[in-house]
Amino acid sequence: MKSFSESYKEAGVDITAGYESVELIKKHVARTSIPGVISGIGGFGGLFAPDFKGMEEPVLISGTDGVGTKIKLAFLLNKHNTIGIDAVAMCVNDVICCGAKPLFFLDYIAIGKNIPEKVASIVEGIAEGCVQSECALVGGETAEHPGLMPVDEYDVAGFCVGIVDKPKMIDGSKLKESDVIIGIPSSGVHSNGFSLVRKVFGIDENTINNTYEELDKPLGETLLTPTKLYVKPIFALLKEVEVKAISHITGGGFYENIPRMLKDGLCAEIKKDNIPVLPIFDVIKRVGNISEHDMYNTFNMGIGMALVVDKCDVDKTLSVLKANGENAVVLGEVVKGEKGVIIE
Repeated sequence: MKSFSESYKEAGVDITAGYESVELIKKHVARTSIPGVISGIGGFGGLFAPDFKGMEEPVLISGTDGVGTKIKLAFLLNKHNTIGIDAVAMCVNDVICCGAKPLFFLDYIAIGKNIPEKVASIVEGIAEGCVQSECALVGGETAEHPGLMPVDEYDVAGFCVGIVDKPKMIDGSKLKESDVIIGIPSSGVHSNGFSLVRKVFGIDENTINNTYEELDKPLGETLLTPTKLYVKPIFALLKEVEVKAISHITGGGFYENIPRMLKDGLCAEIKKDNIPVLPIFDVIKRVGNISEHDMYNTFNMGIGMALVVDKCDVDKTLSVLKANGENAVVLGEVVKGEKGVIIE
């Protein structure tokens, strides 16, 4: 007998819609298959067999995150196929800071009402993020929550596992004075600081499509730009250069995230003029009358990833990143001092 519950449907949960969602997302999940995947979706767990060949001491590194209140913009624009990229990026960009290559990803979608086409659109973005990160989407969960959230809303979170050989783990232990800090540009606001962004612009259905002379697209479209995924350029660089530390610039901006890659007794000295500040941040600062300190303590300001190399490796680092599509910049250097950040 086919699974169906009229009573459950009357309570607000349509399990047949769940089955339809699974069928619609299969083509997206299939795009993410990589060596190691040994199960399809629909089981009680996602199965993955990692390849440990050539590793002295394999270490698994995990990360989990969501997309925060940026998801409100997806609701207002009725555009759901990019927010999943953000969910993947917020996890894999953290994992690679340790030098770990992402292996697989699982998602969790809580939704007021399961509309299969909407769920499939969300998973389309998740799959795209996995493809860009060269990791597999091995499973997930879609939970219908009638009465807990409005029928037209949802939330997305994710979980990623990566692997690194312990001798090659990046932990900042080799940092020294005069090492150089390199910045890789962001694609926009990414997925952090949106509570402040929404307050600044009073974002709702009336303001979401406002235009500003500094921006080449309407406000909502600019802000919904997906978080950049740094897996491919970072791993291309790791093959060529010894990277001593990496920091993903997320919520808390420069002041919170850059110190996380430093060791005691060392400070990051950043040259403000070297930062390729994106126009959206100029607009946020102007419209919100936000102090420069608060901008750098909330947003990425145009730099999504910072890394540290020896000064003799700077030119090669910039060259490798350029060959992989990233116009990286020299942000500053490591100096002696209390662990923290100086921006001048």
